Amino acid sequence: MGSVRDTLNNLARDYAIAWSSGDPDAVAAFFAPDGEITINRGEPLQGRAAIAEMARGFYSDFPDLEVRCDMLRWAGSHAIFVWTLEGHHAETGNRVVTRGWEEWELGPDHKILSSLGWFDAEDYQRQIDGQ
Repeated sequence: MGSVRDTLNNLARDYAIAWSSGDPDAVAAFFAPDGEITINRGEPLQGRAAIAEMARGFYSDFPDLEVRCDMLRWAGSHAIFVWTLEGHHAETGNRVVTRGWEEWELGPDHKILSSLGWFDAEDYQRQIDGQ
């Protein structure tokens, strides 16, 4: 049996792979059935169907979306997943590279109960617009 460090590092790696897969259900599967994600203080999205729909929107905007795990830190059931998102915007064709993080509360099964996601939305939009 692996260590907690191995388990959580694998979780972060596999979560980034899921985001890069183009499969919204693969992303949603990392969340508890009633798990939720809130991005930049927006409305919380609760449940795997809502989370899959959010991921589907990113794939629509960025058909070649790639997410990399830059770092993972944890303390008990709390973790910080630091990421880089890269892709070409479907409408503008502009390459977008943005960085952010998610603050996770994990269940005993290492499913995400809640995630608070953060990124610079103004810079993200500037890159989409090609400015």
